[in-house]
Amino acid sequence: MILVPVKDTSTAKQRLAGLLDQPARTALARAMLRDVVEALSEYRSVDVALVTRDGFAIELAQGYGFEVIRDEANAGETDAIAMATEACVASGVEEVLVIPGDIPLVEADDLGAIYKSAPTRGSVLVPARDQRGTNAVLRRPATLYPLRFGNDSFEPHLAAATNAEASCVVLSLARIALDVDTPEDLRYLAHQPGEKLSQQLARKLLAREPIAADRV
Repeated sequence: MILVPVKDTSTAKQRLAGLLDQPARTALARAMLRDVVEALSEYRSVDVALVTRDGFAIELAQGYGFEVIRDEANAGETDAIAMATEACVASGVEEVLVIPGDIPLVEADDLGAIYKSAPTRGSVLVPARDQRGTNAVLRRPATLYPLRFGNDSFEPHLAAATNAEASCVVLSLARIALDVDTPEDLRYLAHQPGEKLSQQLARKLLAREPIAADRV
């Protein structure tokens, strides 16, 4: 099972508040989620569930035939994934891959690379571009160790994987490594080759900022 935690998109991306107003941040969050869900639909080899209470995300998941695990508490990514993992295990799911909804450059091939590199028992970690965060975690079995997400989650996840006495593969995947949280991330997304929905929107939003090109 692939789990995608999604917070309320109506209040998303507060770290971009100095650059974008809330309607623009919401539009960006939704465009990125569409890009992620599209990549998941192209992979098709594993079941997918969005973990959320957000109306837009629920409608999007249903449109693609994906499951929805309702996260009414909306307490954060860590709690949402813990709850969803328990629900998966209770229904007989043996492994879980967690990816965020704001890695818009992800492609089906990246997901295939994660599963191809995964040990029979153990985990795969894909670090964020800054090497501090974790942008994908595959655990076999699903409860091999608990996850703790945040700005500096990679080293704790690596330590937990090591302490679990199971194989751990650290996999660098450039497209998954980009999660968009800061103005710098947004500019990086806009200047990468491609025409994803989020890239097109990022370019339009940055066109409002006269000196954006000088900051890349």
